[in-house]
Amino acid sequence: MFCPNCGSEVSEKAVVCVKCGVALKPNSPTAGQVMPKTWLTESILVTLFCCLPFGIAGIVNAANVSSRFNAGDLNGANMASQQAGKWTKVSFWVGLSAIILYFVFVVFIFGVGSLAALANW
Repeated sequence: MFCPNCGSEVSEKAVVCVKCGVALKPNSPTAGQVMPKTWLTESILVTLFCCLPFGIAGIVNAANVSSRFNAGDLNGANMASQQAGKWTKVSFWVGLSAIILYFVFVVFIFGVGSLAALANW
């Protein structure tokens, strides 16, 4: 069987094309619809490297995108995708801000310490 959207070969039992995300079953409510972006990879990366609590919220919502889409809930999948994107971006910016503030603090402490050492020399 071939995907009607991208033409790639898919299994006869497939519900969604793994290449483009289009629903394959003609009787499904999401037939012909493209699955919204899941944000799963981005959520995992920002959870590991930036901010754990907000990244976990992104992962949970990202996991809901494909399950809601496969269940035929296109509105729910779109909403989960928006939430996953929001929490992924929040996690990234909070983590980046914390890293920048940490380096500013370290430079300030070493700068003040260096000036104090020079003053006593």
